[in-house]
Amino acid sequence: LTEIGLGYLSLDRSSGTLSGGEAQRVKMVRHLGSSITDVTYVFDEPTIGLHPHDIRRMNDLLLRLRDKGNTVLVVEHKPEVVEIADHVVDLGPGAGAAGGEICFTGDVAGLRASGTLTGRHLGHRARLRDTVRTPKGQLAIEGADLHNLKNVSVDVPLGVLAVVTGVAGSGKSSLIHGYLSGRDGVVVADQSPIRGSRRSNPATYTNLLGPIRDAFAKANGVKAALFSANSEGACPKCNGLGLLYTDLAMMQGVASVCEQCEGKRFTPEVLTYHLRGKNISEVLGMSVAEAYDFFPTGKPHTILGRLSDVGLGYLRLGQPLNTLSGGERQRLKLAIHMAEKSSTYVLDEPTTGLHLADVDKLLALLDRLVDDGNSVVVIEHHQAVMAHADWIIDLGPGGGHDGGEIVFTGTPAELVTTGDTLTARHLREYVGS
Repeated sequence: LTEIGLGYLSLDRSSGTLSGGEAQRVKMVRHLGSSITDVTYVFDEPTIGLHPHDIRRMNDLLLRLRDKGNTVLVVEHKPEVVEIADHVVDLGPGAGAAGGEICFTGDVAGLRASGTLTGRHLGHRARLRDTVRTPKGQLAIEGADLHNLKNVSVDVPLGVLAVVTGVAGSGKSSLIHGYLSGRDGVVVADQSPIRGSRRSNPATYTNLLGPIRDAFAKANGVKAALFSANSEGACPKCNGLGLLYTDLAMMQGVASVCEQCEGKRFTPEVLTYHLRGKNISEVLGMSVAEAYDFFPTGKPHTILGRLSDVGLGYLRLGQPLNTLSGGERQRLKLAIHMAEKSSTYVLDEPTTGLHLADVDKLLALLDRLVDDGNSVVVIEHHQAVMAHADWIIDLGPGGGHDGGEIVFTGTPAELVTTGDTLTARHLREYVGS
């Protein structure tokens, strides 16, 4: 447990309080201690919540699992993990409908030379800023002592991109969520599940469905309620879900496509109404990028533009929210909050689940938020985000009892040239200085 960076956990801590990355690593340790071999292990983004220092330690464990005589399959974006692979399978070429194909299989050197999106970005590095923005003020945190924080006082600068970093368990979330999140004008977009029913989807969650229903109603001279899957136009058999759920008592329930509407969710009468040649089911089946072109003006165009900006262009409008990953949920929340006139955004590991090419888009989006007069505070381990920041607050020096202190505050350039923290060492290596 200590080797994998979990030495800070207390033994009596309840499992439900562990983050996703912590829980996954506890499972890893359990299997490492087992004497079973010839097993295939599948790890899904094991680097979530891990500082570069912890990723190194996790890589050692993955290699040890392999060397014991097992097969280790890792679904991952981080180049540090891709680098240690014996064999790489690269999917693409894009996301959503533009993906779903094998673009490359082979070793890492072959991937670099392959010209695929992943291959081209494997050696990509975000550069330190030439000039950092000047803060327009600050939010003071004084005497913070939640969890492992040791009476911490720090000023979070406003009007800039501030990154809070440090090894896993150093107290980042305790500091920001405990002392910044509840304040006026502070909007938090995190990866927690989105509250909603089985019928919730990006169109309902972003209030996009309202203007779409109105557009259909206006074009066909009928009531807007017909185009709602939980109102008059819903298929009577599945109540507009498109699926029938069968409860199998002691076993897991089974969902099957509704035979009456064939998963389209609406009555045949509703599907006869068209808007520019498409019915409501076909519009909800569009990706955000397709719908953005389909609605060239008005409120739908604006909302869809924000969804594209946060890198969700491949999501289908009618895709159930419970199928979204943590990173997708966070970006969906961010797209909604961008409509509000907020002053301070708090993002918790927004790079989770992002491909290397999408990290650049995220950095451009964070820049836009700041340039529009907002303050952005990001809890993050990704070196590209650290390098791109105006200001860094580094916690440590270790995790748990060994953390809870501010070990550095300043610009990324100062951290690289004068810092002596674990973050400084890895960022120095990352920017190649």
